[in-house]
Amino acid sequence: MSGLKGSFDCFVGIDVSKDKFDACGITGEETRLFQISAAMDRKGFEKLKKHFADVSVSSVLIGMESTASYHVNLFSFLVAEGYKVILINPLLISNYVKMQLRKTKTDKKDAVVIAQFLLANGDTLIQRATPALISDLRDLSRQRESLVDEMTSLKIEIKQLLNITFPELEHMVGIFTKSILKLLQQYPSAIALRDADIGQLAQTLITDSYGHKREEFAKTLIKAARSSIGTNSPAKEMIIKQKIGLLLHLEEALQDITDMLIEIARKLMGEDINIMTSIKGIGDKTAANFLVEMGGDINNFECSGKIIAMAGLDPAVYQSGQHEGRGRITKRGNRHLRRIIWMMTTRVIQYTDIFKAYYLKRRKEGLPYKKAVLATSHKLIRVIYAMLTQRTTFCEQLNS
Repeated sequence: MSGLKGSFDCFVGIDVSKDKFDACGITGEETRLFQISAAMDRKGFEKLKKHFADVSVSSVLIGMESTASYHVNLFSFLVAEGYKVILINPLLISNYVKMQLRKTKTDKKDAVVIAQFLLANGDTLIQRATPALISDLRDLSRQRESLVDEMTSLKIEIKQLLNITFPELEHMVGIFTKSILKLLQQYPSAIALRDADIGQLAQTLITDSYGHKREEFAKTLIKAARSSIGTNSPAKEMIIKQKIGLLLHLEEALQDITDMLIEIARKLMGEDINIMTSIKGIGDKTAANFLVEMGGDINNFECSGKIIAMAGLDPAVYQSGQHEGRGRITKRGNRHLRRIIWMMTTRVIQYTDIFKAYYLKRRKEGLPYKKAVLATSHKLIRVIYAMLTQRTTFCEQLNS
């Protein structure tokens, strides 16, 4: 702690709410320098800045809890002004409070506690601090994940509806190609398609998808529609049209956000992305999402096990007397990172021989599917960690 105390003259804890914030500044010896309450507006931000000047401190370390959104504007203001600001997981503050003998709950007290926690744990917190641009990338990554989830739900609902209005279609063609989605917006059921004009139907099909076979495929569709067991339901037809319209809109939004995510990520950590994508099965999107959720800097982690623990993929340890055993994974970490690692692992098992062989080996040893994938994910993270720290691309022969 002596190093941290020597680096900063003032440790500031900020407790943020929707309309106001409370701030408390202390020295390395926990002497209180100031304590203020201010509104969450420009005047309030400037008031805080003025207090830094009034107490004549040359270097300030600021900590604030990461709220849903209330902290963002104040955080951005302070970073733009050149201050070192660390976002702290509220769970860490909560656990710290539980360790204190006196338990009082006021915003001012919270600000003091955050300052004290910052002083006690600043060395570790600084190493794990997330840069503002990484935070923005994380927002993009999680919005993209949310869009993918929405689209998956919509596709399930559309399939269920089509199973009533035109059940044969799913066995004839991929429903979620743009060509078929555009077709279903006009003809959302077998009943609607039965009397369609073949020439008009052929024109509806996207040229790039079927080329010169459009008219032949149109005839096949009409034939299937005329023999379909699909139910006549104008209400379901309307719902299908609306859901397809929403799905197409979400696809455009997903593409826009993906393009921005990859563009910014490549500018910020292009070399890391190139290193990761040297493993077959890991693409730009997956690599960017992994790096963003991991915090953007591999040097924040002492070993690969820290990343595994951060994702909640480490096994829980159970101890009773002299017996010690390992159970299911903890799932206490970053669920977004955990999901990305799982997706990466299933892809590299499919496309990279080394990971496929390791997965099959664990299966032969008796592990069920999920545990075998989990074991392979641990190997994958160890390899990625070594690649990123040593700045080398993947070589299958060397990793065998």
